[in-house]
Amino acid sequence: MALEWIVLGTAAGAEAIMILLLTIPGLDGLRHGLLSAVRTALRPLLAVLPFCLFLLMDIYWKYETRPTCEHGSHACTAAEHLRHQKSIMKSQRNALLIAATLLLYWLLFAVTSLVARLEQLNQRTNKLDLQD
Repeated sequence: MALEWIVLGTAAGAEAIMILLLTIPGLDGLRHGLLSAVRTALRPLLAVLPFCLFLLMDIYWKYETRPTCEHGSHACTAAEHLRHQKSIMKSQRNALLIAATLLLYWLLFAVTSLVARLEQLNQRTNKLDLQD
């Protein structure tokens, strides 16, 4: 299961880099090329959504089938209790990675739409300035 989390982390990192490149000031000359590259990457990155849903269901299944090991229980050894706590921490970390990936995808989509709209408006103002 580690490979799935590496893929999800890589997708989140790629989304973050694309958002950063689109929003950095001073890259106006490259903005058009960046915008078209990000727009073409948005469709394949949409595969992240069902993938996140699958991984979220995996976390839920592991949570439901996990043997309980309460802190005050005499049935658990210290090693079992530690393993139980580690498993909970990993599940929480993975849920945060899923949430971050989904949030970054939504932000990338929104920023791409805004940058595209801004580019259209700049082209219109340039055309109107040339007409005057």
